[in-house]
Amino acid sequence: MAKESKKYVDNGWPQVANGDHAVTELSSSRSGGLSPFGEDTQFPVPVDTLPYVHPHTVVNR
Repeated sequence: MAKESKKYVDNGWPQVANGDHAVTELSSSRSGGLSPFGEDTQFPVPVDTLPYVHPHTVVNR
């Protein structure tokens, strides 16, 4: 007798209210993937607003 496999559950799917749908390409105003940064982010972002600090390695000789 074959073992029954576990059903796949996508933990990355957002939780929405009962009757609502997660935003997908089918319910979007444009085709293609939506930006993970939101609709109001303009690129390129000014350098002074980025929280990036370039790593610097000191060689101990």
